[in-house]
Amino acid sequence: MKAARTEAGRWLRQAESDLAFAELGAREGFPAQACFTSQQAAEKALKAIHYLSGERFVPGHSLVELFETAAAPTGTLAQLLDSARQLDQYYIPTRYPNGLPGGIPAEVFTDSQAEDAVNRARAFIEVARAAISGC
Repeated sequence: MKAARTEAGRWLRQAESDLAFAELGAREGFPAQACFTSQQAAEKALKAIHYLSGERFVPGHSLVELFETAAAPTGTLAQLLDSARQLDQYYIPTRYPNGLPGGIPAEVFTDSQAEDAVNRARAFIEVARAAISGC
């Protein structure tokens, strides 16, 4: 269990770093990048939970798919499914102009979307932190 907790902690620390960068991007007027990095932070926090349960390799980037394969998501984690769905929408379109019907990500995503994405990612990190510290 110690190895699982150590690996989960590594993923959580990176998730926290990604969240700090997303907060910076949101604050400094880069909402598309903040939305994408928030998705990344939530992904890494969710992977930390997977690693905590003893998994040795956690492939994939979809929060919804990671959510579905998590060991019995209950409590606060179970309440984050809608956030997983929302954040997954920021994986491709926030980075590539051809991921949108028109415009470019830097001109389409809004400050309110960035703020919402940061808050959603923060919730994933809080759940992962509580799970890891509870071991």
